[in-house]
Amino acid sequence: MWIRPVGTRALLLECADSAEVETWRAELWRRREAGELVAVDIVPAARTVLVDGVPDAGEAGELVAGWTPRPAADYRDGDYLEVPTVYDGEDLPAVAELWQVDIDTAVARISGTELRVAFCGFAPGFAYLDGFPDGWAVPRLPSPRPRVPAGAVALAGPYAGIYPSASPGGWRLVGRTGMRLFDVHREPPARLVPGTRVRLVPA
Repeated sequence: MWIRPVGTRALLLECADSAEVETWRAELWRRREAGELVAVDIVPAARTVLVDGVPDAGEAGELVAGWTPRPAADYRDGDYLEVPTVYDGEDLPAVAELWQVDIDTAVARISGTELRVAFCGFAPGFAYLDGFPDGWAVPRLPSPRPRVPAGAVALAGPYAGIYPSASPGGWRLVGRTGMRLFDVHREPPARLVPGTRVRLVPA
């Protein structure tokens, strides 16, 4: 893990993989809650963690460099959410074909895997869910759809995702949910936040 200052008030932790990102994300959140770290935001991404709003980037970097994060298994007791999913997406047959299995087996694979919110982006409330084994990654569509409906459950690369609102999108649609994932009047507005464990259960 590499630590780089970003200006005078932020740090960027560059990690080897998504597992290390989650380990450091959880450790930094824990340290902040314990009062050992002062930071406004701790934002994970695919291979980095941004620690923003620290009093002094140099001092914070030295502090973080001296920590050894707990093993990832120690953070398995985080929030857990089951998302009722109707598996009728128009790209589900293509995903099954890519996996060389039948549709029922593809659904069992997706719904039987406990996923985790790795990071959020693309649109407010859009969470990138990881946890699929190596070899299950699927390519994005050759060209994005002009409109994907809110609640669409989709796959792209190693991730699953749920569109919180209607938008263009190039992910492969495998199902849909009626669960509302983003509400500006709720605190926090996003239902899926980093570290949350998720299962896409058949509705």
